[in-house]
Amino acid sequence: MRALRRFLVTDPVPAEVELRCELCATPLPPEHPHLVQVAQRRLLCTCGPCGVLFDNPGAGGGGYARVPDRVLTDPGSTLTDAQWDALQIPVGLAFFLHNSVRGAVVACYPSPAGATESELTLTAWADGIGASGLAAQLVPDVEALLVRREPRTCLLVPIDACYRLVGLVRLHWRGFDGGQEAWAAIDDLFAELGGRARPC
Repeated sequence: MRALRRFLVTDPVPAEVELRCELCATPLPPEHPHLVQVAQRRLLCTCGPCGVLFDNPGAGGGGYARVPDRVLTDPGSTLTDAQWDALQIPVGLAFFLHNSVRGAVVACYPSPAGATESELTLTAWADGIGASGLAAQLVPDVEALLVRREPRTCLLVPIDACYRLVGLVRLHWRGFDGGQEAWAAIDDLFAELGGRARPC
C-alpha cells in the first residue's frame, strides 16, 4: 500500500515558470527577439541586447542568426492548383525555408505531431513559389514563405511565426479535420500576420 500511496499524493501546482533569455538569463517579456541556432535549426529566446549582438551576418562565428520581424506580401506570389499538387504536401498549409547547412529549400507543414518535413524537388520549387518575388527576398534560416491553399495566401514571415503555427496546430487540432477551435486559431494568426504585412 505504501508503494501505491505515492501515486495518490499530488504535488502542488508549480507557479508559472518565468521566461528568461537563453544567453544571459535576463527575464523576458512576452514579446522578445529570437535567434536561430543554425546547425541545429533550434529557436532561442533572447533579450533585446543579446539579440542585437547577432544583427550582423557572421556574428558569433555564424552559428546564430537573429530572426527579423518583417512580414511581406506580394499579390502575385500565389500557387496554382497544379503547382500546389506538384509539391505533394498533404495539407493546405506549408512553409518553405532555405536551410543554409543543407544548401536546400525545405518544405514543412504543421501536424498534430509537430512540424513535418516534406520531400521537395527542385523543379517543384523553381517552377512554383520559388519563382515568386517573395522567394527572392527570403533570408536563409530565419525567414520562410508561409502558404495557405484556401483562402490563397502567401506571406514572407519570420521563422518563429511558422513555429507558432505549428504550436497552435499541436495544441488545438482535434480529429481528422482539426475542428473549429484549431481553424479559428489558424485564422487569427493569418489575420495578425496579414495586418503586419507590407508589400515587397
